[in-house]
Amino acid sequence: MTSPVLIAAPLQSDLVAELERRHGAVTQPGPGITVAVTTSRDGLSAEQIAALPDLRAIVSFGVGYDSIDLDAVEARGIVVSTTPDVLTDAVADLAVGLLIDAVRRISAADRYVRDGAWITQGTYPLTGHVTGRKVGVVGLGRIGRAIAERLTAFRCEIGYHNRREAEVAYPWFPSVTELADWADVLVLAAPGGGAPLVGAPELEALGADGHLINIGRGSLVDEPALVAALTSGTIAGAGLDVFADEPHVPPELQALDSVVLAPHVGSATRETRRDMADLVLANVASFLERGVLVTPLS
Repeated sequence: MTSPVLIAAPLQSDLVAELERRHGAVTQPGPGITVAVTTSRDGLSAEQIAALPDLRAIVSFGVGYDSIDLDAVEARGIVVSTTPDVLTDAVADLAVGLLIDAVRRISAADRYVRDGAWITQGTYPLTGHVTGRKVGVVGLGRIGRAIAERLTAFRCEIGYHNRREAEVAYPWFPSVTELADWADVLVLAAPGGGAPLVGAPELEALGADGHLINIGRGSLVDEPALVAALTSGTIAGAGLDVFADEPHVPPELQALDSVVLAPHVGSATRETRRDMADLVLANVASFLERGVLVTPLS
C-alpha cells in the first residue's frame, strides 16, 4: 500500500526518519499520496502538483512559500502549511547580527587582522555607528516585528512598509522608495514572489551612507541593481543571507569588503530546526487524522 505522505524535497535526517517511522513516507510521487512535505527553498511546482492526483495538503519546512505554485494549489483546492513563529527569534537574531556586522564591518576587520594588514597598514578605517540609526523594515510580520523590537534596544528609530498599515507605534511609509529615502538601513523581512521590491530607485533613495539587509528572499531584490549600487558606492554596504540563484552568489559581491554574506542560515540553529521539524510532524499528523492543518497558510 502506498504511503499517504511524500517527501518531496531534501529534509534533515531526523525529520525524514520520523516521517518514515510514523507514516511510511516515500520519495516517489504517485497515486494515493495526500500530503507532500517540502521546504520553503524547494517548494512544489505546478508539474509536481499535477503528478500527484490525490494531493490534498502541502506541508512546508520554513516560512517562505514563493517556491510553491499557489495558482496550481488554489485550482485544486489544496491547503498549505508553513512553520511560522518557531523560527522568528533565530531569523531576527541573524538580521540584527548582519546589520551590526555590515555597519561596523566586523567581518572585514576580521579579515584585516588575519591577512596581517593591521601590521602592514596600521589602524583599521573608521566605520559607522549602529545606535540611533533609522531602520526601515519591509514586511512587519512576525519576523519584522521581532527585528524592530531588538533594534529598539539600540535606540534605533523604526519605520516600516507593509501593503497596509499595522496597529503599531512605528511610522508607516506607503512605498519602499519613501521608506528607503527616510532610512539609514533598510531591512527586508517580507516573503518573496512577484517583482522585486528593491531595485535601482530604492537603492538610490537609500543613499551613499545606507545599508541593505536581506533575510527575506533573494527575489525581493533586483540583484544586478544591487551589485551596481554596491560597486559604484550608491549605497555603503549590505548584509545578505539570501540570493537570487542560491547557492550561486555573484562574484562581484564576494569581492566586496562592504558586503557580509551568509549561506541562507537565518533559521539554522539546532533548537529552531528541531522546533520546525516538530511543527511539520504536527501538521502532517493533524491533516491525516482530522483533515486540518495546525498552521495553515491564510
